[in-house]
Amino acid sequence: MGTPVAPAGYTAYSYLTAGEDFRGFELAPEFGRVPPYAAGLTTQQRQRAQRLLRDSLVISLHDHPVRFPLRMEQTPEYYRTGRQHAAYAGLAASGMTVVFDNMMDGTACVTGNAPWRWDDVITDLGMRQADLAHQDHVMVVRTVADIDQAHRSGRVGLVFGLEAATPIENEIDRLDVLYGLGLRQIGIAYSDANALGAGLAERSDAGLTAFGRRAVTRMNKLGLAIDLSHAGDRTALDTCERSERPVFITHAGARAVWDIPRMKPDDVLRAVAQTGGVIGMSAAPHTTLSAEHPRHCIESVMDHFRYCVDLVGIDHVAFGPDTLYGDHVALHRIFARMLSIGATKGPSFDPVDYVDGLENPTENFANICGWLVQHDFDDTQIRAVLGGNIYRVLQSVWTG
Repeated sequence: MGTPVAPAGYTAYSYLTAGEDFRGFELAPEFGRVPPYAAGLTTQQRQRAQRLLRDSLVISLHDHPVRFPLRMEQTPEYYRTGRQHAAYAGLAASGMTVVFDNMMDGTACVTGNAPWRWDDVITDLGMRQADLAHQDHVMVVRTVADIDQAHRSGRVGLVFGLEAATPIENEIDRLDVLYGLGLRQIGIAYSDANALGAGLAERSDAGLTAFGRRAVTRMNKLGLAIDLSHAGDRTALDTCERSERPVFITHAGARAVWDIPRMKPDDVLRAVAQTGGVIGMSAAPHTTLSAEHPRHCIESVMDHFRYCVDLVGIDHVAFGPDTLYGDHVALHRIFARMLSIGATKGPSFDPVDYVDGLENPTENFANICGWLVQHDFDDTQIRAVLGGNIYRVLQSVWTG
């Protein structure tokens, strides 16, 4: 699809600037960090893919549209500033309509030494929106109408979310506070257990707690989209049973394709689809691999995509690539214990420096769209998985 570039005349009017607000941090580039993916499309395929990307609703269920330090080992110190620099030029060139942005994950420690602190989440949520308020190209999305507005105006919309409900502790009203501050998607647990249920890194999983069941009901009532990407299997199944609205797996893959804890078993994938929900394909390095493609690239990810389409139907599959601007492989190495991605607990694989074809939010959907065209998916199917499926589900989830 070629190397993406920002639109002509593009200027981001953010008030945060590298070297001034981020003293001592040189940020990773938004373009050209790695060689462009060689898709091998014909002229006709490339033109069709470009048309579909331009005209469709394109929604990422999970990405980190921010620039990390060029020296990834500086990330903990960078997080301590309480600020992340949005990749405005990269977003403008991405073709995305909306991206679900989980901010600094739970790995960020701003006010203390432990992740998932309430004060850190509130700081991050406020700082990110202060930055967005000082530019014109990216908007905050809180409603389906906002998605429509982003699409009409040619801007990119950010949906703020959390990968786990851990920061609410046992205070259910904090869900209301987060919703009031603009949060629209939340995970049940991230690897470690919390007051709601178990994460996928736990040795035992007793499912949703009594508090977790109440929290799911409150999430439904508020209109918070529920994510099961990092929840334990039993907890995920219980959530699907408890929720009266569709739920998401925003970024994962199929355990039947690559047997590591981070992937989801068939019963969980089916349960999510049975709620009416959607499963987003992840491309985080060394996770969504396959026996056919053990060297992580777009083909590996698409092996999971095809498996899930066959298992639950194309109406329940989308993409949440889980990429960022910077060296993602190095980030996993730095936060290996905290991230608990489970990639080392499965089959052997060929390590990579980056995931070819799905390296950052700018290139993801151009290459996904090109792959779908190249593999003979029709326009209706392509529009569905690029964003139509997610849009449909949000119409029922965000009603509150």
